[in-house]
Formats: sequence, C-alpha cells, structure tokens
Amino acid sequence: MSRKPWDLAFTAEPEEVGALRRIMRLHLGIWGLHHIIDEAQLCMSELVSNVITHVGVGTPTTLAVSMNGTHLRIEIHDPDTRALPTLVGADAGSETGRGMALVDAVADRWGVVLRADRKVTWCELATRLTSPSGHVDGAGVTRDEELLSLYAAVKQPRVASSSRFGRAAAEEVVIDAITDFLHWLKEHR
Repeated sequence: MSRKPWDLAFTAEPEEVGALRRIMRLHLGIWGLHHIIDEAQLCMSELVSNVITHVGVGTPTTLAVSMNGTHLRIEIHDPDTRALPTLVGADAGSETGRGMALVDAVADRWGVVLRADRKVTWCELATRLTSPSGHVDGAGVTRDEELLSLYAAVKQPRVASSSRFGRAAAEEVVIDAITDFLHWLKEHR
C-alpha cells in the first residue's frame, strides 16, 4: 500500500481543529491505520492548540503527515521560531500546560526542528507495520496488495491445461484469490 505524504495549510483558529481531526481520521482510514486514529488526532490537536495558544490565533500553519519508516509522523509548521514547545509540570488543578505532556505520553517520540523561516513541531506514533508499505498485523493483506497489482496486469488468467488436474489447480487459485480479496476489502472499508 502506498502511503504518500500529504500536507494542508490552514489558519490557526480554534474552529479549525475539528475539521483537521476529521481530515486526519479520513486519511488514516484510507491508509489502513484505524488503530491509531484517536492517538493521532489527540497529538495533532495538541500541537495545533500549542500554536493557537503560544504563537497566536490567525497564524498561518501547515499540517504535514507522512510515514517515517513504520512510524506515523505528524508535523505542525508555524512561522514563529521563538515560541518553542516545552514539557511543563502542570498542577492537578491547572487548566493549561498539559498539551506537550499528553503528546509526550501518547507519542513514541517528539521534537522541534528550527528552520530559517519556520518551526516544525513533530511527533511520531508506532503503527505495528512491519514495513512502510505493509499492513498492520497482515502479511496476508500485504500479499493481497501484490495480488491486486498482478490481477491488474494480467486481466485474463489462463489455465495451463484443460486436464482435470489443471482445472482443479485453477479453481484453487481462484478460491485463494477470492479469500485474499476479502481480506483486502476488510482492511480498506
């Protein structure tokens, strides 16, 4: 499965967070990463909230999502290279200061990259993938993807022999293909 990086420019406004969460859910669903949607939405929301709170409402911001090996990478780009996210110890009664602590608790790793014209705050989540283009817990599903490519290239399968053995072998291949397609459909609903 191809998981092409994507990005979305937006203005940092509290009203945008819900739409960004829906877009994240949609993309991760297409990528077959259903099991980390909640964590990804939480991390993205906290990173965007950091921009709104510490850089300012109305800041031109970009959400970028990609794969870094088998990890999902979420980046928030903003133009303020001075306001750096930090972990702070928030009191139990405090209403602020927990954003990066949540990201730190949920993500496998996070950090900040300073560029000449912007800051990139990023986090990465483990996906349980065995390869960047593979499927979660699914060597069989990865095989299904390969079969889909093969079926697209070879439109009409040919039976090598009209003998009883050749026909039985062809039927078994078809049964296997149907099973594989059902696995693929389950992963892509």
